[in-house]
Amino acid sequence: MADFSRLTERIGAHKVLLDLPDRVLYRYDAIIEGVVPLAVVLPESSADVVETVRFAGAMGLPIFPRGAASGLSGGSVPSREGIVVSFTRMTALRIDARARLAEAEPGVVTIEVSRAAEPYGLYFPPDPASYRQSTIGGNLAENAGGPQCFKKGVTGDYVEKVEWVDAAGELHVHDRRAYDVPGLLIGSEGTLGLITRAWLRLEPMPRYRRTLMAHFEEVGQAAEAVSRAVAAGVVAAKLEFMDSACIRAVEEAFSFGLPVTAGALLLADTDGDDEQVVAEELEMLAEAARASGGTVHLAADEAEAERLWLARRSVSPALGRIKPFRMNEDIVVPRSRLAAVVRQIRELGDASGLPLVQFGHIGDGNLHPNILYDKHTSLDEVHELARRIAMVALEHGGVLSGEHGIGLTKKPFMTAALTGEQIENLARVKGALDPQGVFNPGKVIPDAAPASQI
Repeated sequence: MADFSRLTERIGAHKVLLDLPDRVLYRYDAIIEGVVPLAVVLPESSADVVETVRFAGAMGLPIFPRGAASGLSGGSVPSREGIVVSFTRMTALRIDARARLAEAEPGVVTIEVSRAAEPYGLYFPPDPASYRQSTIGGNLAENAGGPQCFKKGVTGDYVEKVEWVDAAGELHVHDRRAYDVPGLLIGSEGTLGLITRAWLRLEPMPRYRRTLMAHFEEVGQAAEAVSRAVAAGVVAAKLEFMDSACIRAVEEAFSFGLPVTAGALLLADTDGDDEQVVAEELEMLAEAARASGGTVHLAADEAEAERLWLARRSVSPALGRIKPFRMNEDIVVPRSRLAAVVRQIRELGDASGLPLVQFGHIGDGNLHPNILYDKHTSLDEVHELARRIAMVALEHGGVLSGEHGIGLTKKPFMTAALTGEQIENLARVKGALDPQGVFNPGKVIPDAAPASQI
């Protein structure tokens, strides 16, 4: 095992975990098991990160950045022996209400930004389903979205400036006014540099919000309703869907009062500062749902609205009660193709014999088909169904990931999604910023790219 004494002397032994029982815990994310790291570093400052990167470079060891490990693509798991850098101790958070900015270290839990901003009438719109567990650093790495992404945008849309450490162990601060270095780092899954601080734009909380639930006989009708509403000009604050298996799983687990006989469910919010406009937009949504064969229910009050959205956020834990493991897919397709895509995926699931459910941010075309399985299931069959789902997205002009990242699980599909020239260009960017391959090697770029740049 490598000698980590120089690193412990520089940053403190309490920040470096070397015992095997500790290290084993850092080989996982939410679904993938990786290699046991040689060491785990728990930095408490940007200076600690700088020292760790310089040490890793000198020792020829790779670094695997890690947030809350709620990821679903293997992005944070070690692909080989190296150093896991876990940012959970970097949790400084400061609100500048006058500038409408939050200055956050990468270990800040997502929901804490909005909680800290709330006394000033502000909030942080990106809200991934894991916002009570996921961290800002992980959200930046994957450019996470959430139920509000259709109207409000994703994490990267709210980044004004970042502090980051490059492969040489140099600390930089870049904003987005001239050369958009932050835009290059956001969504790069920790393969180009380590973000140690971000300045995030905050928004005023809307004065009014209305919530709608619509249910349908089959999932394609829900998708048709979304396409119809968007074509009519609706820009909902939230627009989510759940298929019949999701509805039943959530209701059996938590009893929210969802219609268990429905084939699909839409949940939608409209919001804004003009009460009449908010109500009119909600009615346009309701009309689109009815025209697509849906039955519409309007939330009576804020308490009912919160209960409905809690039901949506409860999908993942509810599915865990059905099967212990799941392959959580994350595709994005044009909204005009939504109905065809969800029906085609449903057919693939039925033909495979594997339990498959669908939910996601349908307003943004971001779908999350989940393949459920247990230890008796053939992993080859699971991976083959995942591949077919990915190919459906590409067939309809979509992409492989909206917010979960490519990581390890979708890397094999990249050669179908991109041309050889495009893959080579990704490898060139990686090689320019990380010539020794220090940061998160083995992720995103297919193995067909030059080995020195992977």
